[in-house]
Amino acid sequence: MGSLQDRANMPSRRDKRLAQREGQDKRALRGRAGRMQGGRGSGKSAKGVVRLWGRHAVEAALKNPLRVHHKLWATREAVAELDGDLPADFPVEWAQAADLGRLVARDAPHQGLVLECDPLPDLFLDDVLDGDPGRPVVVLDQVTDPHNLGAILRSAAAFNACALVTQDRHAPSESGTIGKAASGALEIVPWVRVVNLSRALEEIAEAGYWRIALDGRGTSTLAEALPQGPVALVLGAEGEGIRQNVAQHCDAIARLPISEAMESLNVSNAGSIALYAVAARTEVS
Repeated sequence: MGSLQDRANMPSRRDKRLAQREGQDKRALRGRAGRMQGGRGSGKSAKGVVRLWGRHAVEAALKNPLRVHHKLWATREAVAELDGDLPADFPVEWAQAADLGRLVARDAPHQGLVLECDPLPDLFLDDVLDGDPGRPVVVLDQVTDPHNLGAILRSAAAFNACALVTQDRHAPSESGTIGKAASGALEIVPWVRVVNLSRALEEIAEAGYWRIALDGRGTSTLAEALPQGPVALVLGAEGEGIRQNVAQHCDAIARLPISEAMESLNVSNAGSIALYAVAARTEVS
């Protein structure tokens, strides 16, 4: 994803004045700014909107042309550090850091930025399955912790995954917690929500992907199970693991070769290692 400058319109007179003052020609942040209903923030987001916080999450959302932005609460210091300048008509309410804490989850590290916006548009599997061996699909089976999901999104972006797939039930919805943990990756990795995960895996197979379920009980290691073609990595919730019906819709069940001293890994850590293994395989081949 390019910088804010790459996505910007020509600077306004206000932007030019700011650029001259700062000694650099920063163009305006591009945003599809709308009007927030309900006036001033009450600490709760309105129905159907998402509240993001933290510099990386907010900055990535501001860069994303698919986002419809409603309002930004911010400290002046935090906005000054953004990679670009907000358009002159962007709805901003200046606030102190302590006031911003009332707009987000308790003790959330907002870093002086809270953005209210619409959720990203819904996607379908056909939109994202490109068949590139170097771009795996990550499928999560009832991974409900938003911090884990955000961390997996971050790793998926780092290793160029083509999509994240979850059920629309038994999985967290888009949120500020996920956005903060993803550190901007929520705007990078396409996130597809499906009704039936087993059916989605069938569609993924029809698109030419080899489906590998990660499970500590697997008889082969992930390295042994990896093919040369496109791969879908399937990870289950911690403790319960992958459900039987989902595992039956996979082509292989593989494990990570961890020490016997540890029973398992956190699902986000396992996902990062698996994504690296796919990337390393592609580099070697």
